[in-house]
Amino acid sequence: MSILVDKNTRVLIQGITGLQASFHTKRIIAMGTNVVAGVSPHSAGEIHLNVPIFNSVQEAVKRTKANASLLFVPAKNVKTAIKEALEAGIKLIVSIAYGVPILDVLEIHQMVKEHDAILIGPNTPGIITPCEACLGVFPENIHQKGSLGIISRSSTLTYEAVLETNRAGLGQSTVVGIGDDMIAGCHFDKMLELFHKDAQTKAIILIGALGGAYEEKAAAYYGTIKNKKPLIVYITGFENTDDMGYASDILTHGRVTIEDKKRIFKDVGALVLESIDDLHETLKHLK
Repeated sequence: MSILVDKNTRVLIQGITGLQASFHTKRIIAMGTNVVAGVSPHSAGEIHLNVPIFNSVQEAVKRTKANASLLFVPAKNVKTAIKEALEAGIKLIVSIAYGVPILDVLEIHQMVKEHDAILIGPNTPGIITPCEACLGVFPENIHQKGSLGIISRSSTLTYEAVLETNRAGLGQSTVVGIGDDMIAGCHFDKMLELFHKDAQTKAIILIGALGGAYEEKAAAYYGTIKNKKPLIVYITGFENTDDMGYASDILTHGRVTIEDKKRIFKDVGALVLESIDDLHETLKHLK
């Protein structure tokens, strides 16, 4: 078991013929990902990396029954690409691009919600279920199949969490980078819900960050769960509340500091780390 992606996920790559897209497509195929189609209007009808190329997502879905899309398109084209994927019936979309305009992201969120889909990103390493499927740019040699679910707002610390779960002999069920940008496509609470429904996942690591209310919503949701799986939380960032202004204070209901975020997780029974270096010992005790 896993969440969102596995060996049966039928993946299409939007923008597959680009240099970076070609590099990462080759890697994720080698990792076992079932890439069934690519979309690139200028190369439609060709075969690239043993993958058929189509003119549109609509055609690709009709011909290959693709049900997830990985986007390798420039930031300025992300909104159009996601709109095309949603209208073709794709329910899981991963956007790697960094620097998608905020107004575009707001419009994208509304579109995703209207189509009852899930967006991972933008500005994310993606999502991976080790030994089954990778939709993103995760290193191919660090993941091990196991029982820890990982959700993170920090790409770098995601990799550190992966390595620590390996050292503890626990491995990962699924790893999700929800995105490093100010506005994330999916939220921690949704991922917590999915991990709690997954029989393979025995515990969850959540790496949050200063800014926004994602962690507050996740803690509130975790507090409602009757049969909780262990949740290990680390909040990264530097305290600098003087420059946040009134807007941040209003949006976060006055809870704007790292200590605030830690406290709300402690209040609902999560294991909160003071340092990422504490993760190793915590996992040893968890095991």
